[in-house]
Amino acid sequence: MQINIDKRDRASLFRDRLGQSMGEREMTQSGLARAVGVDRSTISQLLGDQGARLPNAQVVAECAAALGVSADWLLGLTERPERLADLLATSLTMTEAPRALIDETIFNWHQEAAGYKIRHVPATLPDMLKTHAMLRWEYEPQLGRTAEQAIGASEDRLSLMRRSGSDYEIALPLHELISFTRAEGYYAGLPAEVRAGQIARLRDLYAQLYPALRIYVFDARRVFSAPVTVFGPRLAVLYLGRHYIAFRDSARVQSFSGHFDWLVRESDSGARDFVSLLNDLAGDAGLQTGVSPAGS
Repeated sequence: MQINIDKRDRASLFRDRLGQSMGEREMTQSGLARAVGVDRSTISQLLGDQGARLPNAQVVAECAAALGVSADWLLGLTERPERLADLLATSLTMTEAPRALIDETIFNWHQEAAGYKIRHVPATLPDMLKTHAMLRWEYEPQLGRTAEQAIGASEDRLSLMRRSGSDYEIALPLHELISFTRAEGYYAGLPAEVRAGQIARLRDLYAQLYPALRIYVFDARRVFSAPVTVFGPRLAVLYLGRHYIAFRDSARVQSFSGHFDWLVRESDSGARDFVSLLNDLAGDAGLQTGVSPAGS
């Protein structure tokens, strides 16, 4: 956002920031003059001129490049001294996403957000709420080996959720739950006993964790979301399939938070209604659900 200040004040701010940057980098007037390609007297004039005149754009750009700061910052157009490329490098990263969420990166993101609200739109049902049978059915064919690592990662995430002090809000599209209960689409071939056990598990965990855990259900024909997680006020992560794109600049994180809040406002089923909706969908699918052993 551009800062609107008087031209004389902007010139004064330029001199102050130019001098500050030179001091931090221990760069002399002669050294900056050589780096910029001007006479030393030009740099001396930039630092000493008390008028409202600003140097031309090329000189500002050359000074900024030599000092490793942004030209916008020198001119008072932003409060961030980093150059745009450096800002992007630190505020946006791409991380490889393993199929079963086994890596430490995901767990570390949850730990980093301990005590903050975590907002989550999962790609399927949330992994940390899945039964062992569900995880085995889902991951063993794709991984070509046992799903024990996925199970361990799921249990670690759930354990962290219980003790972290974070509130977890999850938004699920209605068609995901319908497909799951009916064993359609992504869940085609999922045995009835696994579906029944998973529903019982969801119901049991929800009773234990609500209101720290709140699940909302939205109609994807009206509102849509890609898989995304907002880890408190400092990190938002978009799931692409093979990779995660992580955003750390506050404006982007706030934008993702606003997107999630929009999903919640537009949800057809509030957090208090989740278990009732789940039971109705199970009944429609002809599933008999009882109480599941913990983690089964």
